[in-house]
Amino acid sequence: MQLRYSFRIDPTPGQQIALARAFGCARVVFNDALRLRNDAHAAGLPFVNDAELSRQIITQAKTTPERAWLGEVSAVVLQQALADCTTAFRNFFTSVSGTRKGPKIAPPRYRSRKDNRQAIRFTKNARFSITRSGQLRLPKIGDVAVRWSRDLPAQPSSVTVIKDAGDRYFASFVVEVAGQPLPAAEAETGIDLGLGHFAVLADGRKVASPRFLRRAQKKLRKLQRALSRKEKGSNNRAKARLKVARQHGKVADARREFHHRLSTQIIRENQAVYVEDLAVKGLARTRLAKSVHDAGWSSFVGMLEYKAKLYGRTFAKVSRWFPSSKLCSECGAVAVAMPLHVRDWVCACGAAHDRDVNAAINILAAGRAERLNACGGPVRPDTRPAQPDETGSRGSAAA
Repeated sequence: MQLRYSFRIDPTPGQQIALARAFGCARVVFNDALRLRNDAHAAGLPFVNDAELSRQIITQAKTTPERAWLGEVSAVVLQQALADCTTAFRNFFTSVSGTRKGPKIAPPRYRSRKDNRQAIRFTKNARFSITRSGQLRLPKIGDVAVRWSRDLPAQPSSVTVIKDAGDRYFASFVVEVAGQPLPAAEAETGIDLGLGHFAVLADGRKVASPRFLRRAQKKLRKLQRALSRKEKGSNNRAKARLKVARQHGKVADARREFHHRLSTQIIRENQAVYVEDLAVKGLARTRLAKSVHDAGWSSFVGMLEYKAKLYGRTFAKVSRWFPSSKLCSECGAVAVAMPLHVRDWVCACGAAHDRDVNAAINILAAGRAERLNACGGPVRPDTRPAQPDETGSRGSAAA
């Protein structure tokens, strides 16, 4: 499977200028390709293919005074910008036709130099390399210092250089990694994700919610007020915007680190992991929106999924319509209603439940049942020999 390994890089001032030039060239090529295809569609002409785009927007454009500066950056960067435009159209077409799963994809939009995130991609054709001294050598940019936190498991097939809203630079390597199965574990768990506790496991363990955004709210509020007082277009406003972006970056980094640590621990300890397929997009429209975004459930579940595949574990999602909170894990009875403020309840059978622990136990049971059915397990009770008093037809049936 393919994994991404991201590292912070520290380009020199000259290299930052070269990267800015590459960002701008890739953006212009993408926008030119998008404009050409939109104009062809408006005129009723066939869809412009990649070869024709490359000829008009890159090869011929370099010979004109208006686009001669495209030759100052690596040609691979420009070709990858065209590939990104094609991918955006393909995703849009498959979404409109209904063959693409998930939410509807909007048509490609033009890129702006004011976008918070700028990125360029180098493939093997660009002949990027990692020097013996540990620097990243990029064509027409130079040797860039990398803050290595670990070794790459294999030779990368591509590297994406990213500049985020806080003016931080990253190198994201795509590496082909073979499966690394862990020793078999006896435990299995179901996970109930929430806001009071970030995660509650079927064995009763509760993981507190760090609430990184809430904890940084006081400082962010102060920085936002300072930003609002600066004159638009001034250097002071640019500096204030940078401070806000960097603070948000710290919050995102802390949340990502927490997700990685917890997901790795859960995958290592359990042979199978089951979670509820939450409707995060719907919950983000409610009054709990800030807390839902702060928790980052989708990111955490995605980490569980790919780490389970990497380490040879079982991962599955339970339907969001499954009544995990209202279902008694002892007798199977379903409560009529279960408002959010009810955290503990007693079933008619006499079993006392912690709402979140009970939900995690039910998610584990539902995940096991679905796993048995998917693997060809018995869905109906097995057949047994009939007893002597059961043989023959009933009198009413023979009449």
